[in-house]
Amino acid sequence: MTSDDNDATRRQPTEIEIRDLHKSFGATEVLRGIDLQVTPGEVVCVIGPSGSGKSTLLRCINLLEEPSRGRIVVAGTDITDPDVDIDAARRRIGMVFQQFNLFPHLTVSGNLVLPQRRVLGRDKRTADRVARENLRRVALTDKADAYPAQLSGGQQQRVAIARALAMDPRVMLFDEPTSALDPELVGDVLAVMRSLAADGMTMVVVTHEMSFAREVADRVVFMDEGRVVEQGPAAQVVGSPRHERTRDFLTRVLDPAASKL
Repeated sequence: MTSDDNDATRRQPTEIEIRDLHKSFGATEVLRGIDLQVTPGEVVCVIGPSGSGKSTLLRCINLLEEPSRGRIVVAGTDITDPDVDIDAARRRIGMVFQQFNLFPHLTVSGNLVLPQRRVLGRDKRTADRVARENLRRVALTDKADAYPAQLSGGQQQRVAIARALAMDPRVMLFDEPTSALDPELVGDVLAVMRSLAADGMTMVVVTHEMSFAREVADRVVFMDEGRVVEQGPAAQVVGSPRHERTRDFLTRVLDPAASKL
């Protein structure tokens, strides 16, 4: 992005603001000064090779990993403030992982109702209604009484998305949500995410699905070795990247047979 682009981004209201974010595990520095702003309703896809720090970035945004240095503001709350109520802050952030993390002993409906009652304090009637509404959003109303083991991987991931949505988040984080799925199941999950984007949900998505990034993202961020190498509109970064490292990565992802060994 040019300096004018960066200035324009700073002038817009932000739902997520990250400044000089660093994260180390022992002597290994995984994030090396990340600056990133996400505006309300924006869909940002983060791409890059394995080990580039993408998942660590997401985990820092809701403090599943504590940053070594830097500042993160989500929905107006500085979650890196030592005095922050992190449980309250996390209620504004929905996160969907590679694995589904559903409770196997609960029905689909139970998986959506339990967090609402325990974390948000909703009564059973309200929690049941919200569960039904969000199962409808992921096209799984007919599976409300099923158990996770009775569902396909794609269906389980859609339940995980519905569970996150049931908590009324301001922001949704997706950590490679289709990477554990069989290829034929990926489309249904991506369709749900497209619908959320169309509804105006603020989303940060770590993904290897380049077609999704190109079609749905407002902005694509390419990371390598813990840094943001390039960012910009999806059509530019995926279709006509400016940085040589981005071009090399996309060549390997989009046309593996053409990559040099």
